[in-house]
Amino acid sequence: MDFIAMDFETANRQRASACSLALVVVRQSQVVDSFYTLIDPEVPFESQNVRIHGITEAQVVGEPTFPQVWPHIASFFAPTRLVTAHNSPFDVSVLKRTLERYDIPVPRYQVIDTARTAKRLMPELPNHRLDTVSAALHIPLAHHHNALQDSYACARILLAQEQQFGDATLASMLKITA
Repeated sequence: MDFIAMDFETANRQRASACSLALVVVRQSQVVDSFYTLIDPEVPFESQNVRIHGITEAQVVGEPTFPQVWPHIASFFAPTRLVTAHNSPFDVSVLKRTLERYDIPVPRYQVIDTARTAKRLMPELPNHRLDTVSAALHIPLAHHHNALQDSYACARILLAQEQQFGDATLASMLKITA
């Protein structure tokens, strides 16, 4: 299975306020690479978001803006590429709104949501949050809401689900972004 696992953290309630991004690259069902960056969202931070992920405005001063990051990652987002995220509607919308904010064309790509796959394939869990699903599958998640740690956990969840339930089961849960 080939895919990338993606996770964003945002500076505030606005989806176009990405302040960190991580991608974990999986080829032939093996993690082969990762990418992490802080992002200067060029907007104010809200204390609620800082409490969740711990990233402050001071930490992103001098970091790249999203238009500076995009050329390095754009090739991962194509119609033949699979992207996964835990609660993908959030991460997909952060990407879309951020691209729209900077007048960058929004790509189409395949997406699978590991929160959704967990709900369907692991209904016995008390909830389907990333930390709960990770614990159930014995996947380490030391720093929840760190984009890189969350991306690794998401990638490992999808790989565990592939191994346990098979590609055909997962394929029925793929979507194409609009």
